[in-house]
Amino acid sequence: MPRMLDVSDDVRAEIGDEEADRLLAGENAPGSYDCTSCRTPGDSEQERTSTVLFIGDETAVLAFAHATCLPSQVVQVTEEQLQGAVRSIHPDGAPIDSAPEQAVLGVTSGLVLLNGDLHPALVVEPTGPIVRPGSTDIGDDFLPLLIEQGFMPVTELNAVPPVLHGWSVLLAMGQLHAVLQPGTGGGSPVAWWQAHQALQVADSWRAAANKHQQVLLFAAPVGSIGRQPREDLLRDALDKAAANGQLVAATMPLAGT
Repeated sequence: MPRMLDVSDDVRAEIGDEEADRLLAGENAPGSYDCTSCRTPGDSEQERTSTVLFIGDETAVLAFAHATCLPSQVVQVTEEQLQGAVRSIHPDGAPIDSAPEQAVLGVTSGLVLLNGDLHPALVVEPTGPIVRPGSTDIGDDFLPLLIEQGFMPVTELNAVPPVLHGWSVLLAMGQLHAVLQPGTGGGSPVAWWQAHQALQVADSWRAAANKHQQVLLFAAPVGSIGRQPREDLLRDALDKAAANGQLVAATMPLAGT
């Protein structure tokens, strides 16, 4: 069945007429997908779907989004951003020209109860193993890389993690825009993770963030947390990851409102 896909002229120009026609015919397009913008499920057989092409210096990744979330477009990113997992592209985004699939970061917001107080939290889980830049290993270096950046291993969720200086969570007009890390050589902060379309957060989450003026960030390897529909299930998954030694955390100042 033909998919309800939108392929913009810019995307067609990059991937070629033959590839674009195959997508429109439903040969290479997924039926179901996770929207690269809002990260909720979509179905290209039932609803209009945009093709979004992320282009780095050497790699291109094709992702899919609800047409109501994003128009079909080409998004230029640096190779470091594409390969360093700072864009929320679902793994169903198929690489072009047989480029290796790159893991990217999925981010979930939720409230975490610590010592009787609700704290705003972000939970970060990649869509695949993260390897050290330049490494040929097949393992997963996500947590060791974060520990080197100052994140602390968590074995039990019983206290607010230490503040990671130089990092911050950017919130603007009630929407989550980015997690910022220190720039190289003391330069301006740069995005460690950035939403290509700002993510809406719950009023209760924003209220807690404004109260504490800081956000807890938890990170776990692929497969440790999963997409949990409720905060109690998210907490259970965090507790399990911590008990298994698969969780690191930091507290970051809130930038914005």
